[in-house]
Amino acid sequence: MDPAAFPAQEPTRPEPAPSTPELESIPQRFRDHFETLLPEIQRRWPEVASQALEATRGSLDEVVRVIAEQTGRAGTAVRPQLEDLLHRAGDRTRHLVDSLEPLEQQLEHLLDDLNQTLRPRIERPVRERPLLSLAIAAGVGLLLGSLLAGGRRSS
Repeated sequence: MDPAAFPAQEPTRPEPAPSTPELESIPQRFRDHFETLLPEIQRRWPEVASQALEATRGSLDEVVRVIAEQTGRAGTAVRPQLEDLLHRAGDRTRHLVDSLEPLEQQLEHLLDDLNQTLRPRIERPVRERPLLSLAIAAGVGLLLGSLLAGGRRSS
């Protein structure tokens, strides 16, 4: 057989398994939200010592291990419950953000209106009587300063 008849084959490398960003980020998201999830975890598993949970520093695998050890439940049953808790907390956060958005827009509109109506009413007297305005501002500053300083002395 002629070696030139068969081209050299390159060794085949296994292709990396496709990764799911959501699955990769669950432990990190859990760590990021651990402080807010802790009260719910303690409510759901009251027999788990809070110090043991805090010692995990938000590591999902460690929290699963601690809960499984202290409750006698299988870690394979605990992990999905914790992930569900994380997803529900994320859903609540998104819902809260969605409900705050209209309020934020309303506040911006009100501030714009206030700026257009109140600002000219304040600027006009200040421009007409700058020394009086300066004296009033200084007096208010002295009054507030003496009130704050008096509060510190009595404490």
